[in-house]
Amino acid sequence: MRDLKGTLAGHNIRVLYWIRFFGEISFLAPVLTLFYTARGLSASEILIVLMFWSGAVLIGEVPTGVFADRYGAKVSFLVGTFFKIGSILLLLVAYEPWVFFLYSFINGFSVTFFSGADEALLYDSLKENGAENKMDQAMGHIQSAEFISMIFAVLFGAYLAKDLENEQFILLILLGVFFYLVELIFILRIKQPRNVTQYRENPFLQVKSGLNVIQKAPHLFVMFLNVSLVFIPASAVYEYFNQPLMTDAGLPVMYIGVVYACASIMGYFASNSIGWLTSRFSRIFLMNATGLLAVIGLILSALLRESLFVILGAFFVLRFVRAVRYPIYSQLSNDSIPSNVRATTLSLLSIIDSVMDLVIFATLSAVALTGFTNVLLISALIALIGTFLPIRSAHVRHNVEVAGEK
Repeated sequence: MRDLKGTLAGHNIRVLYWIRFFGEISFLAPVLTLFYTARGLSASEILIVLMFWSGAVLIGEVPTGVFADRYGAKVSFLVGTFFKIGSILLLLVAYEPWVFFLYSFINGFSVTFFSGADEALLYDSLKENGAENKMDQAMGHIQSAEFISMIFAVLFGAYLAKDLENEQFILLILLGVFFYLVELIFILRIKQPRNVTQYRENPFLQVKSGLNVIQKAPHLFVMFLNVSLVFIPASAVYEYFNQPLMTDAGLPVMYIGVVYACASIMGYFASNSIGWLTSRFSRIFLMNATGLLAVIGLILSALLRESLFVILGAFFVLRFVRAVRYPIYSQLSNDSIPSNVRATTLSLLSIIDSVMDLVIFATLSAVALTGFTNVLLISALIALIGTFLPIRSAHVRHNVEVAGEK
């Protein structure tokens, strides 16, 4: 993004990069399930923890989207980070299930202050400098920070908690809080685009305007379904199963962190190559191709579980898909959304994602009773359905923007 140096967009891209870097670090992540069990949670209680997180996202998306449109991304990020820090500190005293449920709910709620608001800020910053067509490149660059922080998290987190002792878990929690405090410093450096007028009307009218945008651009809704139906099984679900897949195929546990780190390095380069990819292939082609790659990766993981080579190959393919698809979707979707209700509209779409999360998780939980292989095959079928949903560019963006502003 060197051509944006010295511009508002360039400044906010750099700031968002470091916000993502420090905000996504979780030293507890590589041992999180072990931490839960060490504190006495059963498998069913861990699933309830996850459901509290999804439920909080479902409840919080629209109110926090409205909040971001009314008060700006900087204020929204600050509030979200304080909620996140508070939730993490709860883990220091979490020994009863209800405390974990409370932690998960607050943590999920904190995420909604960033959801949509980060994209809105970035797109409007680029738009002010006449570079909105570089949204996917900018998102890819910012997303790459997450992969770098993940490398440190999986390597140092797993090493520092190698004995799974309570003092080691506490150290990981406090390290995370320290990095989130650094994140606050970078949030304070955000500059609000001049071309964005903060929304001051009735919040219900604001939500109505967001719904009107989606109604006037049905391709936006279909494209969102495409992205979600591929992402949920190929990323969210697969993340819970890739570790046992690797160990069942013969990979020693001590090397899982190394595999994760290598995948993060690959994701970093893939995210930073979005511009190169979109200069050679159309965005729609890349969305369709990566969707099919996700389906193939899930099918191979289901049918050739004994082959470590295949499992590792599928794992890297699915990580590549995750790194590439979302930045491209971000470009295509934001081209269809007016500035004044951008965060609200994106949050309304995210509600659908949260509902599908709960439905797909519940469905696959029932399928899991029939065997692990069937979970992966049904996941592949869901991703295939999503891939077949048509994607098109917003050739009527201007009309939609006018309709949304009325």
